[in-house]
This record gives sequence, C-alpha cells and structure tokens, in this order.
Amino acid sequence: MKKGKRQIDIIVISDVHLGTYGCRAKELLHYLKSVKPKIVVLNGDIIDIWQFSKSYWPKSHMKVIKHLMNWLSKGVKVYYVTGNHDEMLRKFEGFKMGSFQIVNKLVLDLDNNEKAWIFHGDVFDVTMQHSKWLAKLGAVGYDSLIVINSCANWVSERVFNKGKLSFSKKLKNSVKGAVKFINCFEETAADIGICNKYHYVVCGHIHHPEMRMIEQENGKIMYLNSGDWIENLTALEYHNGNWTLFRFDDSERVAMLNLPEEDTDDMNIRQLFNQMLTEFKLKSS
Repeated sequence: MKKGKRQIDIIVISDVHLGTYGCRAKELLHYLKSVKPKIVVLNGDIIDIWQFSKSYWPKSHMKVIKHLMNWLSKGVKVYYVTGNHDEMLRKFEGFKMGSFQIVNKLVLDLDNNEKAWIFHGDVFDVTMQHSKWLAKLGAVGYDSLIVINSCANWVSERVFNKGKLSFSKKLKNSVKGAVKFINCFEETAADIGICNKYHYVVCGHIHHPEMRMIEQENGKIMYLNSGDWIENLTALEYHNGNWTLFRFDDSERVAMLNLPEEDTDDMNIRQLFNQMLTEFKLKSS
C-alpha cells in the first residue's frame, strides 16, 4: 500500500547545490515526494551558480526542479531566499510569479503570534565579505572532497563492509577554528534575532543542522539551521506550532530503493524540461 504524504505547514531546505557532483538530488526528491507542505522556504544555495556547468546537469537534478514547479502550479507558496552560491538572484529580490517569490530575507508569522526570521547566513561569513575568490576556491575543493568521499564510501561499504565515512565532517570537527566559527555564527544570529524580538532565527549556509535554545543576557531565542543536502541530508519542518529536524536516515534510503523506477527515467533532459513547462502551463491556466 502506498504510504500517504505527511501534511506539513512549512518546510525549510537549504544548501542543495544542484549542479554539483556532491548534490544528493535523488534523496531530496524522495523526501519532497513524501510531504505535502503549505509553505516551502528554499533558504539559499539551491542551485550552485558558482560551479554551474552545462556539462553536468543530471536528470535527477531536473526532477527536483520539476517537482518544485509542480508545487507552484498547485498554489503552494514557495519563497526562494538567496544565498552566496546563488547570489546572482539577489538582483531580482522582490520578484513574484504566482505563488513564487525571491527574497533576501524573510519573516514568517507562526502560531501563537510567534515570528520566525529566516535568512541564508552568509552575511556573517568574513570570507564571503572580504575574500570571495577564496570562498569560491574553497567551494570547488569541498565539492572535490565530496566526490572522493563518495568513492571511499563505495569501497568501505562494498569491499570492507564498513559504514560510511565523512572526510569533511572530520575536518570540521578536528579544526578548532571551524568549531569556533560555527559557535560564533550561531551566537551572532541569535543575538540579532533577540534584539529584533523574534522567537526563531532560521539559517543555512554552514552545513550544520541544529535546533537549540540560545540564552543571552538580553533574552533567549530558538536557533534553527536546516543543514544541507550534500552530507547531512536534513530539512526543517514546522507543523501544529512545533519545529522538528528531518534527517534522511537508513530507513528512508531503504524505502527509496524499494520504489519502482518512474517512466521519466527514460526521458532526456530536454524532454523533462519540456514536460515540466507543459505541466506548469496547464495547471497555472
């Protein structure tokens, strides 16, 4: 029996990095198909324009875009919050088309008169502000590390029957500067959120999923980070007045592998794109 979709008021997804080798588009698509949201917040770095290449845009990446377009055609409110890897879209801030809107930051009214302040988070990144070329170089190195990590995982699981490895996580956890940066990032976001009397501050950018209450001298706030779809495979969900952190775990992976292949797998990129536009026009008219 087909499992019903979970009803969710708001989902927040960030750091998908479509167009890069490290993107886990198949897993993301499986997650998107399992939920039925009222509001979708794409909190930055969804399409990696920094590293975008015409030579690498798999069908699985197009299917994610197609699914989002399908939601739009059904009237689902979709906010695209710009990040650093898709910063070219910041010049289109305020653009609206149907239920789609591009913003640089967002404040959502929640239950019990609470407010959530949502933004990507790169504004706190000193490297982004002063050495953008270094940040872009780091992004290429990170993507390369993910590819190497994938090969290592294949050998670890298939040959040695060991679990998955995460080189980048080990690097982050072993470098004191990286840990300090994450803590500083979270505290800074919380401080500004408290000063503006928000109840929640929601970020992405640092690929570190988190949900924790931060208390400071001038107040307290719930800090939320949606993580990423490169390593952590996480998203934030808000329903019936509560936030939860979704993690794509082994049970989700088994469920994904047991699903039958779709007919669209036989389509090439151009056919998928044309079908996506046709469906959107029909459902929007």
